[in-house]
Amino acid sequence: MQRLLFLLFPIIIVLSSSAQLRVSEDKLRLIKKDGKPFFWLGDTGWELFHRLTREEAKEYLQNRADKGFTVIQAVVLAELDGLNTPNAYGDKPLIDNDPTKPDEAYFKHVDFIVDEANKKGLIIAMLPSWGDKWNKDKWGIGPEIFTPENARAYGEWLGKRYKNKQVVWVLGGDRNVVDSEDYAIIRNMAAGLKKEDGGNHLLTFHPPGGKSSYDFFPEDDWIDFHTSQTGHRVGSPDYATNIKAHNLTMIKPHLVSEPNYEDHPNDFNPSDKGWMDDFDTREAAYWNMLSGGAGHTYGNHNIWQFYTEERTPVNNARTNWHFAMNHYGAYQLGFMCKMFEKRNWQKLQPNQSVITGDNPEGVEYKVAAVSGDSDFMMVYIPYGRKTTVNTSKIKGAKLRGWWFNPRDGKTISIGDFDNTGSKDFTPTSVGRGSDWVLIIDDASKNYPNPQAD
Repeated sequence: MQRLLFLLFPIIIVLSSSAQLRVSEDKLRLIKKDGKPFFWLGDTGWELFHRLTREEAKEYLQNRADKGFTVIQAVVLAELDGLNTPNAYGDKPLIDNDPTKPDEAYFKHVDFIVDEANKKGLIIAMLPSWGDKWNKDKWGIGPEIFTPENARAYGEWLGKRYKNKQVVWVLGGDRNVVDSEDYAIIRNMAAGLKKEDGGNHLLTFHPPGGKSSYDFFPEDDWIDFHTSQTGHRVGSPDYATNIKAHNLTMIKPHLVSEPNYEDHPNDFNPSDKGWMDDFDTREAAYWNMLSGGAGHTYGNHNIWQFYTEERTPVNNARTNWHFAMNHYGAYQLGFMCKMFEKRNWQKLQPNQSVITGDNPEGVEYKVAAVSGDSDFMMVYIPYGRKTTVNTSKIKGAKLRGWWFNPRDGKTISIGDFDNTGSKDFTPTSVGRGSDWVLIIDDASKNYPNPQAD
């Protein structure tokens, strides 16, 4: 018996330690199993399993890993006729569109992509299904195939299959939960996943535009962290969703899981409102992170659907995904992640009192956060305007300042100066696209240059 237990012990350790992420004690961040902070930098590769070949998937995943992404969000039963239009190898996900009859060939392709992502250090945020398969909600191809009963069975099957993979479960899929059956479907699928994956993975819910998962599940125990969606219009105040999240009765980490997409028609109206660009994606990201976000997801309108000239564009997609992978915004959010990781970013707490003077909400809205240890602060200035900062929020008598350029990841040293309690700061450029992050440290801490290198 002792010999048997000795042989089994390493196996038990492997299985129990495979939960790669968990929630921090303060309920505001995600951390790794070793206790170190985890920066969720996601990409919305929604149609990854459905549209790409294995070689294309490897190319895409390597591109994202090279840029510093940590999470890829992808859908098993995909939005774009994911049930009846086969994948690149002619396989459909379900036999007779029955969630209790998964097709093995299709899921071997999913397995391959999950394994490739994990090899590259990427976690797959896996949506078991897009929302039109349980609630078409006036749009979507569907068909609606889920019931509370088969949703649980499907969740159990997925949970068992990916129990030891590096994944996060994301239920929902861009739909409102409107009636008791919808709630039962989502909750039963979550219960099935948890039952069979041994609690190894975090769970959340992906909501429709302008909403958060807490609008539907504010106190459900199965939700480990909340996510929101902006709605794809310039100036969407994603900082507001963080403020509301931190005031809930049951506080949980919150992040944006579908932001303003780069190269997406603003408010779905390109003829009148134009297209969103890298500045729009940067602004949404810094608004989110400095208002208490536990991470951020980038999005590119051409990449989520993996658009090519041979495919019908959805909502005016216009750029081949191979080219769109290297749009500026993808690089720049990688710079953001590297800059944050030069400080104890997980200790940042939103603090708008840092910014003195007028700061009306709108596209020029400035956001600020201060470390809980009062040893550094960050202020995001979208249009490069002169800004007066309350430096008394930092304890040190001597301060050290930096301008971080979100466009290229470089820094400009401001040098050391006395902490007189208030100081004016003027960036080196002004206007739309001239956004800057002001970083002020307690000089005695000798924190490194926050340049993204």
